[in-house]
Formats: sequence, structure tokens, C-alpha cells
Amino acid sequence: MLTAHTSTRLSRQAARHVRFASSAAKDKFKVVIIGGGAGGLSVANQIYNRFLAAGKRLNHGDIVVLDEAQFHYYQPGWTLVGAGLRSKYDFRRPLASLFPPHIAHIGENVATFSPATSSVTTSAGRSITYEALVIAAGLKTNWDSISGLSQALIDPASGVSSIYSFDTCDKTWENIDSLQHGNAIFTQPAGVVKCAGAPQKIMWMGWDRYRKSGRGNDINVTFMTGMPGMFSVKKYSEVLDALRLKRGVRGEFGHNLVAVDVSNRKATFRKADGTTVDREYSLLHVTPPMGPLDFIKNSPVADAAGWVEVNPATLQHVKPEFSNIFAVGDCSSLPTSKTAAAITSQVPVLTENLFSVMDSGRVGKAIYDGYTSCPLLTGYGELMLAEFKYGLEPKETFSSFLGDQKQPRRLFYHLKKDLFPWAYWNFMIGGKWFGPSGLFRPKFAS
Repeated sequence: MLTAHTSTRLSRQAARHVRFASSAAKDKFKVVIIGGGAGGLSVANQIYNRFLAAGKRLNHGDIVVLDEAQFHYYQPGWTLVGAGLRSKYDFRRPLASLFPPHIAHIGENVATFSPATSSVTTSAGRSITYEALVIAAGLKTNWDSISGLSQALIDPASGVSSIYSFDTCDKTWENIDSLQHGNAIFTQPAGVVKCAGAPQKIMWMGWDRYRKSGRGNDINVTFMTGMPGMFSVKKYSEVLDALRLKRGVRGEFGHNLVAVDVSNRKATFRKADGTTVDREYSLLHVTPPMGPLDFIKNSPVADAAGWVEVNPATLQHVKPEFSNIFAVGDCSSLPTSKTAAAITSQVPVLTENLFSVMDSGRVGKAIYDGYTSCPLLTGYGELMLAEFKYGLEPKETFSSFLGDQKQPRRLFYHLKKDLFPWAYWNFMIGGKWFGPSGLFRPKFAS
């Protein structure tokens, strides 16, 4: 992830292409899905099941997922790895093992889009046509936008880590657990990141580890964030800021990490006025800047910012001539947080509307309200379950019978630690998990 492609990796990719070519040898499909992550696998299975429920069974191989990745990751689990609660290998599966027989898989990535001909071209030069296209490609993690970061991450003695990579999430725990004294700095950039609460989740777990191990007075914890506050939703932000002050965690807002100097254990931050400040660190946890993938950003399906431009309610592309194109998850322009929880509510809406377009030529009446969730770990055995929708308005699932969800609870902690990973592997990516409604598919107006 952090280094250039090696010849060994290229050989594995070539082998995967050969392995999948026999199961997806054709070049015309009813539904093409770009990306085999949480969104792509959920969509593939839910679309198949939606046609089946309508008595319009698709043939095996009518739906194809394009993705050259060798592994599929449950990325929300990397925070648990960084907190010393789980092995990172608990959250990885071979991608090929996750496809049921009726879903085809081509082990190639998409290079270019041709919406006028309803086709895409893969990185291997293969042209694939579709009746409907779903883009679920995720986003790009810009490691190299911070000077010195990539080298620091692979240096075992640097004190620098990140839960945003499979390669380094276990290093995060090694760094947290071994630190005896000094400055522990946790960063978050301004702008879009996957699960915007994760940068402080790992900070709270580090703080709690130090407190419980008797090191709390010897380690100074600081949250350096490019954002103006602790969280985007005012209700939760106020509680988290009060918690920060109570726990003696220093907060510096409007500070974006721009460089790491390992030899001097120094991190450089740029402030909103353009000036820079240096901070000495003993431990540095980095959340890197993120943005749209290049092959989407430079394509006709993207908006000015580089995201797939979709209707925020229907998830259908906003351009009438691209009406057979939909997007879900991190790669989309949806104005909500980029989390797995958001995907669980987006996919049923996308599925219903895509089915309607393919069945009747008209988009359906399923509406996405922007629901997302951020399970905010605030320590071992406690978690604040932030749930909200468009407009940063709270939309809480459990408040009517458990009370206000701004209160961290042990029950919520076990949802994050135990239930959510189990539901993900056993239900969500198989198309059988529907957000807050769980195993019950939401009903949409006809």
C-alpha cells in the first residue's frame, strides 16, 4: 500500500486474472459493479436478490464485479487492532472467496469510462459493456502528500503509525503499548476522510491505556486536527470537547500535518493562515489526507471535486444521459460521512432504484436521507454511538429506549467490538444487512 508495485505483486495479479477469466469470459453484462469492497459486494448480492424477489431471476454471471485486489478488508476493525483488541488478520479475507456462484468476478480494475456506449475499459485493455453500472470504488489515501510520512511508517523505530492501513494498524498498538513517557500526538486532516471519528477513537483508546497502566501522568496526549471542532455534529462535538477538557487532552484546531521529521522526532503543521508550527513527538498517529481516485476524477462521471456525481436522494447519476449509472459509498458525491454504516443504508435505496430503472426505465421512489453512524470509542468498555443524517441532524436508533446516545455506554462498545464485525462478514457483504433495520429490508413507497 505504501510502496511501489513489486514484480511479485504483478505476478499475483496476472495469476488472478487467469483464474477469474474462465468464470467471467464474456464482455457483456446486465450489471457491472466497480469495486469489491463493502459497497460493491453488498450491491451485487442485493441486486441479485431484488430481481429474484420480483420473480425475474438473473442468470449466473449477469452481474460482475471488477476488482484486482487480492484481499477484502473490514476496515472499521483496524481501530480495534490499533487498540490491541484484535489481530488484523481477523479483518481480512481473500476477495475471491466472497463471491457466490451467481456473481462473476473479473480481477481487473477499471481505467476509463465510456458512458455514451455504456462501457468501461479495464487496466488490461478489456472493453466491458453494461446495461447498468454501479461505481463503488472507494477513495484514495494520499500518503505521499505528507512529506516524510511513507518512510516513517515503514521505519519500525520511528514512533509513527496509522490505523488507516492494514500494513500499519498493528504498529499503532505496538507504539501505544510501548510508550512510557513523552508526547503522544494524534492527527486529523481537514476535509474528507474515511470514518471521520476514527482519528480520535484511537486517541481515546491510547489515553485510556495510559491511564489504566499508570502512565497517564507521564504522557501528554494532544489532538491536532485541521477541523474547527471535535466532530461535525454539534451535539456530539460538545460532549467530546468536554470529555477532552476533563481528561486533560490538549486540542489544537485548524492544524494540518504537512511533514514528519523522524530524525528529530518533529511533526510540522500548517495553520489556516498559512504559517507552520513544529511539535515534538514521542508517538505520532497520522490520519492522512484522502480524496477521489484518479481514474474517477479524470472521467466524465465526476463532479468538479472528483467524486461520482449522483443525486443525494436516489444515488442515480445527475446527468440524464447517464441515467443507468449509480454510485455508492466513498467514491460518491453524497454529502454525508464516508462510513460502512452509511453504505448499509445507501445500498437498499440504490438497489431499489436501479431495479426500477432496469425494469421500467424510471427511477424508483426509494429515498436516502443521508443516514450514517460513527461508533466513537471513548475508552475500553465505552462507546458513544453517533448517528445522524443529512444536515448533521441526529437520527438515533436506540435513544427511545436506552436514552440519549451522547452518553457513552458499554452496550455500544460491544456492538462495535463484537456485533458489527460479525454482522459484516455474515450478513452485510452477502446483501442481507439493511442498516438500522438490521435483517429487515426497508419498505419503499410504490
